Parts: sequence; C-alpha cells; structure tokens
Amino acid sequence: MIRTVKPTTSGQRSISYEDRSVITVKKPYKKLTTHKKKISGRDDRGRISVRHRGGGAKRQYRIIDFSSGTLGMTATVETIEYDPSRNARIALISYENGEKRYIIAPLSVTVGQKISFDDKTRIDVGNRCLLENIPTGTPIHNIELHPSSKAKIVRSAGVQALILSKDKEYAHIKLPSGEVRKFNLACRASIGQVSNVEHKAITIGKAGRMRHIGKRPTVRGKVMSTRSHPHGGGEASNSIGLKYPKTPWGKHALGVRTRDKHKPSSSLIVKRRQS
Repeated sequence: MIRTVKPTTSGQRSISYEDRSVITVKKPYKKLTTHKKKISGRDDRGRISVRHRGGGAKRQYRIIDFSSGTLGMTATVETIEYDPSRNARIALISYENGEKRYIIAPLSVTVGQKISFDDKTRIDVGNRCLLENIPTGTPIHNIELHPSSKAKIVRSAGVQALILSKDKEYAHIKLPSGEVRKFNLACRASIGQVSNVEHKAITIGKAGRMRHIGKRPTVRGKVMSTRSHPHGGGEASNSIGLKYPKTPWGKHALGVRTRDKHKPSSSLIVKRRQS
C-alpha cells in the first residue's frame, strides 16, 4: 500500500511514500551494524568516477548475511526492519544456537516464522536450499552465481526469478530483466519474492528528497559548455550537432551494448535481457 499526503505545497502534490506498517522495530540490532564512510562517487585519487552522488543523511550499515546461512539449522524471524542502504526490507533471524543474522526479507514473511537452511527443505517462503531441489515454476530470489559463494543477484525490492527448466548440470532461470541464464544446480537460492513490492510505484516528488537519499542533480549535456560535454555549446535550442548521441567521454550512447564480448559467462546466457 502506497501512502500519499495532502497537496499543501507543490512538492507534496504528487509525492508518495512506502507503507512501513510491516516494520516491527525502529532501531537496528547494534552488533550487526557498522559505520560506512561516504565517498561521494570519488575513486582512490579523489576524482569523480560515478557522477550524481554526494551528501545524504547519515546511515548505519546493516551487515547482511548473503551466504547460505548455517546449514542444517532452523532460524526464527525476530523482527522486520527498514534498511537505509537498500530498497528491500530486512529480517533479523535467530538460530537455534542463539546466533543472530540479518537476511533479505521475503514478501509475506512474518515475525515468529521458521526459516530452514539446508540442501533439501520444504518449499516455503524464506527457506533456502539447492536449485537442484527446487521445483520448476517456483519463484526464487537471492541467488548464488557460483556454488558455495555469496548470493549476488535478484536482491532488490519486489523482484523474483523463475525456474523454467533443468538439465543434468544446470537450471534455466528467467531473471527480472527478462534474461534467461543457466545456473549450476549446486547453487542455492531462497524461496519467494523479495519484500517491498510497491517500491517501484513510489513518486519522489521533490528535489530535496533526492538529496536526502544522496543523489545530486543530473544535468543534460546539451546545456553544458563544449569543454564539459560533446553535446554542449550552440545557440538557444539547437540540436546536439552530431549523428548520434554521445556520453560525456565521447562514446556512443543510447541503445549501445556495453557487455564485454569476451566475458566467459556469456556462454551461460540462453536469452539476452530485454533492452
């Protein structure tokens, strides 16, 4: 459910907020938090390597467990929490031995629910097991790219992947981008869809809210000077004066494939993602 407010100002007129009624506590578990210094898009030389970053509210980084958890054990969901570093909700779980960890919270997970981590387990929301033991057609998230590694993909708010088919060695999985990719059957994944589905429907509404997030303004190349961008210069509202649009560094922009042609994992891609 998306929350809106009265249009008392221009900024408030179209603004909308996520429903945080599922969040059970306001403060994080202190032992699983750390300080993360902001670098504002700068590299080790102090130069801007990623534009439009800087500022924003202070954050305590929550240490998320992206590994396979403690195998052979069952954990209980203690809290559902907000994480300022990601758009999905996180859940604090407690194992039978008292150990606590943060995980990405699946959709519809509740406090007190039991979550299992094993090679083979029941196909219930939140449980984590081998792809080999997950039936085709099951929605999954938090997937490993290589066996016994940490989960790398399908972790954002509201996303899910779908197991289409299996062969002797690989599972064919359709990712949120539309790409169909082969994954080793020894890789692990969590059952269900990631929480906070309504995130994609949120309207930011005003510039100040973007600054709180830590994003700075994006300026069109056309309104820059010629020394700052290939599209810059010219009088009034004239064209960019080029056959095709370019990036600030002179490369082709818009619709150009950027994936490395010689990347070894290209052999695992069955169907390219939708542009």
